[in-house]
Amino acid sequence: MFELIKKLFASGPKVDYRQLVSEGAQIIDVRTKMEFNGGHIKGSKNIPLQVLGQNLKSIHKDKPVIAVCASGSRSAAARSILLANGFKEVYNGGGYYSLQSKLGN
Repeated sequence: MFELIKKLFASGPKVDYRQLVSEGAQIIDVRTKMEFNGGHIKGSKNIPLQVLGQNLKSIHKDKPVIAVCASGSRSAAARSILLANGFKEVYNGGGYYSLQSKLGN
């Protein structure tokens, strides 16, 4: 019973976002343009979630993708969209501030 509960609430293996970025991962910020203009991770690309599906060609399928937003909800949705469209290595980076601290920016 304990193992089942542990599996339900486990966050999965830890992701080294700093290493992913150093190896060429793309950071796609799915917040609105206004949110992005208020502050963003250096080198990230802003593609709001509402238009992500129409802008898939601007994201390299052969490189890892880290989706980021304000809290992690929109980036989770973005991850699902990207995986459904053939992207193989997609990570939910969660909230912008959290990911920024993990990257050491």
